[in-house]
Amino acid sequence: MRITIQEAAQMCGGTLLCGNPKDFITNVRTDSRQVVPGSLFVPLKGKKTDAHLFIPATFKAGAAAALTQESVEQPASGALIAVPDTTAALQQIAAAYRRKFTIPVIGITGSVGKTTTKEMVALALSARFHIMKTQGNQNSQIGVPLTMFQIDETTDAAVVEMGMSQFGEMARLAEIAAPEFAVLTNIGVSHIENLHTRENILREKLHIVDGFIPQSVLVLNGDDPMLAALRGQLPFHTVFVGTHDWCDYRASHIQIQDGKTFFIMEHHGSQQPVLLPALGTHQVINALSALAIAEILHVDLQDAAAALGHYQPLAMHQQIHQVGGLTVIDDSYNASPDAVRGALDVLCSFPHRRIAVLADMLELGKVSQQEHYHCGQYAAKAGTDLLITVGREAAAMAEGAKQTLPSIPCQVCRSNEEAIHFLCQTLQRGDTILVKGSRGMHTDEIVSALLAMDF
Repeated sequence: MRITIQEAAQMCGGTLLCGNPKDFITNVRTDSRQVVPGSLFVPLKGKKTDAHLFIPATFKAGAAAALTQESVEQPASGALIAVPDTTAALQQIAAAYRRKFTIPVIGITGSVGKTTTKEMVALALSARFHIMKTQGNQNSQIGVPLTMFQIDETTDAAVVEMGMSQFGEMARLAEIAAPEFAVLTNIGVSHIENLHTRENILREKLHIVDGFIPQSVLVLNGDDPMLAALRGQLPFHTVFVGTHDWCDYRASHIQIQDGKTFFIMEHHGSQQPVLLPALGTHQVINALSALAIAEILHVDLQDAAAALGHYQPLAMHQQIHQVGGLTVIDDSYNASPDAVRGALDVLCSFPHRRIAVLADMLELGKVSQQEHYHCGQYAAKAGTDLLITVGREAAAMAEGAKQTLPSIPCQVCRSNEEAIHFLCQTLQRGDTILVKGSRGMHTDEIVSALLAMDF
């Protein structure tokens, strides 16, 4: 990026307190430790730390400018821009910066699968375009603005992951990113503690289309009942992907074998074989969304499908490790009921003994016990051979599993350490172990212990 300090002040309606308005800003940072020459430092006020304290240090590191909503000492060199709220100013600058570019922006949202779908869409589009995509999981009120600043003159299209957990958040993200195309992966119960109902979640997610123009397209998962019910109900162009006959992009002949998933994508009478190095029907839906976006943006489908053949799961997103005679499915990044069911399907596609290590799913509010119980029932029906739960809420999974299949062995653990200890005593060569839980449960600790085991 390259904007002047005067431009930055105008973008957010700030007041330049000192500094040369013609100097250039070449990057934006909210972490003072990452400031480099040319940075605009945006100090955010958190519950524990007020980053305004670090403004002097950022100028010593070469910051070109800093925003401030507090009275701070003026630097010997560099610019200070006064704003009423630094978070709002960051978002305003990002929105204005994004509109300097006329490239297509594709927004990705949904309760489950946002990051994987983002990766697949970016990969499919890379068959023709130079793509800027969200790095990691930068999909928040801070992450999306920072992502916008990664767009530059070399960018042909941008794929932006957009997450929300509160009322009003998606509308703000849509104002910032202004996606002209979007994918809605599904409507689950993630963040239902804050949003109360799935209907509210759907309404909030649909704000991703707030900036749509006549040429815009929304891609929806036709296998999700709430999204399927939107057929013919929305005032803009929609495309459905899924396994049903009526879907615009349909997957047929799905086969899972040797760590890969094969399917045929059917669209308007044409067929495109796809070999995806990932497991599960949910991954097929993600890939269909990527192919739909690719065709909408005039990427040759054969080229897009070939690009998807190079997909590699991100860390802690259903990564499969072979170690010491064990198969470890590391899906420890996060968890929700729909994601847990999808992961259990993957686990139970493996031969030999299948062990599920499932920790608490957080932010489920009043439906927490019910959703954990149902996931336990699903684990038993899917063919799990041993269920290990971690945490207070997850104990209900063991109850649901036992109620469904009294013979299923279950071990209820209070902590990751307890689960690791039990695994050390029970694992055998040939076992396949799925590890999954909400990020706050740190189930990656269990994965690390498994990868260090020697059989």
